[in-house]
Amino acid sequence: MDKHIELSYCCFESFKVLANNYLVVASHDHFPEIRHLLGETNMTPADVAENLMPKSSKEDAGTCLERLIEALETAKVEAKLKAEEEEEKEKANKDKKKRKKMVLRKMVSLRVRVLRKMVMLVKVNHGNI
Repeated sequence: MDKHIELSYCCFESFKVLANNYLVVASHDHFPEIRHLLGETNMTPADVAENLMPKSSKEDAGTCLERLIEALETAKVEAKLKAEEEEEKEKANKDKKKRKKMVLRKMVSLRVRVLRKMVMLVKVNHGNI
């Protein structure tokens, strides 16, 4: 059975704790940009931590923070594209429902006309019998 687990997203205060834990920095020139991006983008603390972890001993805090900025910008673009796709799907579904409703109206109208003709035929035939 699949279960959907809703995780919270990382806020700037949580990011500062992670940055201090992984990079031992309390402040950096990249922090304002990261604050701004975290306000616009949904990213879990685990994803933030993954981007903050140095991949080699040669990486410094600046490199790791730049990687996080790139990941946040990518996540922002992906979220925008996903929202646009959802909007297009919703519009397509709306159009489909509208067309279906029009077809049903036409079918009802056609059936009403057929029934009227049948009633007229019955009246005509009934009068001749």
